[in-house]
This record gives sequence, structure tokens and C-alpha cells, in this order.
Amino acid sequence: MTDDRRSAGTPTLEDVARAAGVSRATVSRVVNGVRNVDPAIQEVVRQAVSVTGYAPNRAARSLVTRRADAVALVVSGAGTEAEAGQEDSVPQRFGGAPGGPGSSFTAQVFADPFFGRVVTGVVDYLRPRGMHPVLMFAETARARDEVVAYLRQGSADGALIVSTHAEDPLPGLLTEAGLAAVLYARPARPVRISYVDLAHQDGARLAAEHLLAVGRRRIATISGPLDVPAGQARLAGFRDTMERHGHPYVPIAEGRFTQESGEAAMGRLLAEHPDLDGVFAANDLMAMGACHVLREHGRRVPEDVAVVGFDDSSAALACRPPLTTVRQPVEAMAAEMTRLLLDRLARPGSPATSVIFEPELVVRASA
Repeated sequence: MTDDRRSAGTPTLEDVARAAGVSRATVSRVVNGVRNVDPAIQEVVRQAVSVTGYAPNRAARSLVTRRADAVALVVSGAGTEAEAGQEDSVPQRFGGAPGGPGSSFTAQVFADPFFGRVVTGVVDYLRPRGMHPVLMFAETARARDEVVAYLRQGSADGALIVSTHAEDPLPGLLTEAGLAAVLYARPARPVRISYVDLAHQDGARLAAEHLLAVGRRRIATISGPLDVPAGQARLAGFRDTMERHGHPYVPIAEGRFTQESGEAAMGRLLAEHPDLDGVFAANDLMAMGACHVLREHGRRVPEDVAVVGFDDSSAALACRPPLTTVRQPVEAMAAEMTRLLLDRLARPGSPATSVIFEPELVVRASA
């Protein structure tokens, strides 16, 4: 079936061709993204498309281009079929969100403001290009196989992966299958895959230097999960900076990037170090939890204890007082991840690449 088999009154390729003063074949090449068309002619055809109101038949177009004009946005964990729903399989990036162990993987994902920012960046990049994301979850071995099969059958042109666990095998499975994919955050193990990431150690350095600059000397940190590269890097950057400024020992309590884990970690730190006067939490949700516990213990923020978070998420503004935090430009990073994928689709033989974003300190009322 061709694009022009439509109901009466619906604009066709011929209508566009007459309006543009070019052949139907030329219009078809422009509409289908063929590159060997003069830019001036492309512009004339685009204007004619706008004037006539022509909309390509996406199903027919996909037969010509062999493209789905959709990408899979995959949130992937590392659990097995037997582990799904058990405490040990709670994802590390989103783990422990409201509902606790045993709550569904999808509920945990949507409870984290980070994910919404990723979706925003992806959608904002794809929408002007007439493409759409297909949201998929891959928290089990079976779900990962379904993602691979979905891409192999051409239902989506490639995958944007947000991996929640350092041991996630999905990036390796996709690259081994020769499927186009880009990862948010560098892989924990060497995989030939493009990715975007943040200079996490530099961000933690900004947090440490700010706490020291405002006169805090008894500083502790609530780390992220230490089996996750971002958690490791933020802790390493913070400790290294503290050491360089003459503070060789920094009390540490490990969290899970959730408000509840931040509350528990802050409670442990206060019990062991009641005189602390500064805290760096490795994300905003944990920093919000820390502020809540400090208030419960009669500690004023920032007068008694200064608190710095990480991410500059919606939690930073919702916190009381609003958080001083290290900004991770998630929307821009997600958009760049999408650009890398579309570039890979346009140039299938291109090598894997990485783009590292710089963090920024955002000073508010908590420190």
C-alpha cells in the first residue's frame, strides 16, 4: 500500500508535489529522510507539507525506510526471575522507594524524581523529530530477553538504557547482538557501548569545598550504595578533597539513594558522632531524609548542621530548608544520550563514544 491510498480529502504525496512544483518521487525522498536531496528543495517540500497538511502514513513509511521511528527507553535491573520482588533484587538506583522491599520494580522507578527527568530529556529531544520512546522494564532475565527480541524484530530502532545495578547484563547482551544502544552512566565493566555520565568526583569535590568554606570542620557523609559506580565515585571525590584539606577521617554511613535510607544513615551518624556540624549526602532524597532526622533531634539546618545534597532534583526544592546541592543536568544528559543513539542509527559503523558532563554547585539555604 502506498502513502496516497487515503480517504477523500486527505492530502496526498501528489498534493504536496503540486504545491512544491516537484515530482512525487522527490517529495517521497524528502519525507522518508533520503539524504541526496538539495537542501533548498527539501525546504520547499517541507513548506508544501505544512501548507497542505500532509501527514506521512507511518506504517507505509516504515516499509520503505525499515525504521520504526521509535526507540526503547529501558529501565534495567540485574535480578533473576526467581529474585523478582525479593529484597535483594531491589534496584540500587531507585531501591527502597516508598513501599519498601517487595514493592514492584515500576513503583520504585516512578517514586524517584531522577527517572522523570530522564523521560523529559528523551521526549523533548525525540518529539521535534517525529519519534517517540517506548518505555520498557527489564528487571528479570526474562524481561531482558524480551527487550532484545523486541529490538531484533524491529519494533524499535535502538535502546536508551538506564541501568539500576552495577551487575546489569543488558548492555552487554545488546552489544553482543549488534543492536544500537546508549547507556546513561558509564558501565561498571568494560562494554563497547556509548554512554553519557557526570564527573561525579568533581561534584563531590564541590560539596566538600563548600562545607569547608562555610566553616564546617566535623563533617560526615551519607554515601550512595557502594556497589554502584556513581556511589563509589561520589564518595571517592569527597574523601579525597577532605584529605587534601587536612581531614583524613570522614565518618561514613552508606545509603541506598532513598529518603528512608538517608534517615537511617543520619540516625547512625548522630549516634556515633553527636558533635558533627556538616553532612554531604550523595543525593537529594537522602539529604532530605537527613534534614528530617536532624530536626527530630533538635538540630537546626544550617545553623547547627549544614547539609549538602547531590542531583538538584525536585527533592532539593521540596526540602525544608531548600537544599544546597550539586546539580546533575539530567535532562540535558538524557537528550545527549538520545542524540548519540540517533547518530549511531544514522552511522551504524561509528565507534562507541562517551560524553561527560560537568557538575555545578547550587547554593540554597541548607549550607
